[in-house]
Amino acid sequence: MDLSETSIKLAHFSDLHLAGRQDSRGFERLDRLLTAIVNTGSNHIVITGDLFNSTDPSDWVTIKEVLQKKGLYSWDKVTIIPGNHDLINLEEEMRIYNSLNPDTNGRKKRFRRKINEFCHMFRELITGEGETSGFPYIKVINFGEVSISFVVVNTAYPWANIDNPLGARGQVSMGELEALFDPEVKKALQGSFVVGVFHHAFRIYETDALIDQAFDWTMELKNREELLNAMLHLNAGIVLHGHFHRFQTYMIGGMRFFNGGSFSCNPRRYSEISIESDGRYAQRFVDI
Repeated sequence: MDLSETSIKLAHFSDLHLAGRQDSRGFERLDRLLTAIVNTGSNHIVITGDLFNSTDPSDWVTIKEVLQKKGLYSWDKVTIIPGNHDLINLEEEMRIYNSLNPDTNGRKKRFRRKINEFCHMFRELITGEGETSGFPYIKVINFGEVSISFVVVNTAYPWANIDNPLGARGQVSMGELEALFDPEVKKALQGSFVVGVFHHAFRIYETDALIDQAFDWTMELKNREELLNAMLHLNAGIVLHGHFHRFQTYMIGGMRFFNGGSFSCNPRRYSEISIESDGRYAQRFVDI
């Protein structure tokens, strides 16, 4: 790392949707993308969820192994979060004995277990050590004259046969929201460029077409206003997310959002954000 640098580059992509450990074509494409990102001199990579179309931790290991082989499996080099596909096994949840069970404790326990498994698997990227932590968490990384803080939130929540029938709606728990307003969090972020990181999109179609409105409902982040208020409270400069498979940028409530699109749809594109020491930034989508 050049300690004299006055600007840094973040690389962001999302929604890999790999088919499992045997998805050789997908991993070849991922290797090419990571190689291109490294060759451009990116300082940090953010991957915003939906790594696989399964919730099997033995699949997650392959992502860890890929990053290790590329010399990227490090707290200061990569931030990675789960998406709804990583945490919710739809086939299991929709089995009759689960879907018709009025007691929701079982599915909540399964969901919490998956979050714990994910955080344990990638604990070195979350805490920088061997300890396991949960959500939300912050990472304050100093790149020479540029200090970047990642505020990382989980937006996936348990499957429910009426409220979340496809497992794709998002919601931030009240506990996580309250944690973001802890005065110690804001204090820790002082003097740093703050980047919000989570999976679900704030904006999807937002049209008058009924079919699009129905799709919006199945994908929406339910309490997005509360999360937006938390990001504004922490003076976040930008927000990175995925979930809705479009490479796009947009503004909501004075906050700039960058959608990392979908690696599964276009494995040759990623978002690059250059951040200056004075807080200025520029973003572009890069095609390799």
